Amino acid sequence: MTSLIQVSHLEVFHGDQRIVGPVSFALDRRESLTILGETGAGKSLLVKSVIGDLPPGFHAKGEIWLSGKALHALPAAEREQCWGKDFSILPQEPSLALDPLMKISGQVTEVHELVCQQSADQAEQSFQAQLEEIGLSGHGEKYPSQLSGGMAQRSAYLCATSAGGQVLIADEPTKGLDNDHRDRLVEMLAQHREKETLITITHDTQVAEQLGGQLIVLRDGEVLEQGQAADILSHPQHDYTRQLIEATHPQYWPDRPQPHMQQPLLSAHQLTVAAGNRTLLEDLSFTLHKGEILGISGPSGCGKSTLCQVILGLIPQQSGEIEYFESFRPGEKLKLYQDPPGAFAPQCTLGTLMNDICKQFAIRHSAVLQMMQRLNLHPDLLARTPRQVSGGELQRFAMLRVLLLKPKLLIADEPATRLDPLTAKETLALLMEVVQEIGCTMILVSHKKDLLSRLCHRVMDFSSKKPAPVSEGVNLSYA
Repeated sequence: MTSLIQVSHLEVFHGDQRIVGPVSFALDRRESLTILGETGAGKSLLVKSVIGDLPPGFHAKGEIWLSGKALHALPAAEREQCWGKDFSILPQEPSLALDPLMKISGQVTEVHELVCQQSADQAEQSFQAQLEEIGLSGHGEKYPSQLSGGMAQRSAYLCATSAGGQVLIADEPTKGLDNDHRDRLVEMLAQHREKETLITITHDTQVAEQLGGQLIVLRDGEVLEQGQAADILSHPQHDYTRQLIEATHPQYWPDRPQPHMQQPLLSAHQLTVAAGNRTLLEDLSFTLHKGEILGISGPSGCGKSTLCQVILGLIPQQSGEIEYFESFRPGEKLKLYQDPPGAFAPQCTLGTLMNDICKQFAIRHSAVLQMMQRLNLHPDLLARTPRQVSGGELQRFAMLRVLLLKPKLLIADEPATRLDPLTAKETLALLMEVVQEIGCTMILVSHKKDLLSRLCHRVMDFSSKKPAPVSEGVNLSYA
């Protein structure tokens, strides 16, 4: 065996049904493989079968060799010993990968102490050097909840790589990140590849292009294309690959609905928004009309989500006033959160959660099934808990929950960041359609300006690093 890791005719089964495969690939040190495909393609199952972490009811066939060792022949307990030491794993949800009750410093230094056998002083020195390297100096004593999405993902990267595994597996590492943070994390992954081996799961063709190396395009568990990323992405042979590439670009997305903006729903007057002692936005004034779709754009940490919380009345503004021109009953002013795992009770089945909504708001079960069909959600998923469905499926369940209530005001905070391009295109088209059907006013938050320009009637842009009044630092104009 000349390659560091070699996978031959690997297949994943659920009972007697083949779900993924057959898949074969080989990687040496300082090489990379990107597995590209939409939600439900089998990307994560494929990688879980490589490391020996398949869910109950699933099993794999085929050969997996690592440094000449036949992993497929080892019992489960011995394969688990490879985790951390041979395989470093960066999960797709930092909120689930990081301990919420433990500071980042403790989570990383314990890896240095327990796995790398460093003393406490050595572990602290290693940690501080790593923080500086990834641009998080001064943030080590924070808890995960105090970090932005980009910071949390970089912190999870430290936890995953501190043990020095030979193969880093990054599962949707850029999901939910703005372009700047995405590019920064991709650069970190590329730097890691210069020393070790990298396997990346993604639905983002731009990430696949940036990382280069080998590429596998997966759909419904079947390999459609395999080869060098540059060749496949520049000259795709399969229609599905071309659709993935096109879906990444909003010019192929649906047009915005026609506006019916006659009556105001709310007005903000000289609003100042802060997080702790830090002022994020100041002297901000605007009016939101009934039926309008207003876009809010800007980098992570600029105050987009905080402003939305103020509008919903979840937190107070520092100064200024929000004037509402009509009252809202329960369920008529809602937010679609960008972090679906944090918005669902983890131990309850999705069916139980939907039944609770139906009982509280007198919604027919047939309406749930009808909307599930429109969102491409299979009824069987109702029997699962939030942790037993993919991130994309859970995001669509979050959409299902808010759309069933037919709100007057909906704030959609990065609603498509956890969806693959094809699903995002279809789901956002449906969101626009239903919002127009029920006469809902929506604030759409995204770091993708071209997407907002395509879908929204007006866009507020908070790109200025220094918060400024609307007339100076915020572009409020018709898209």
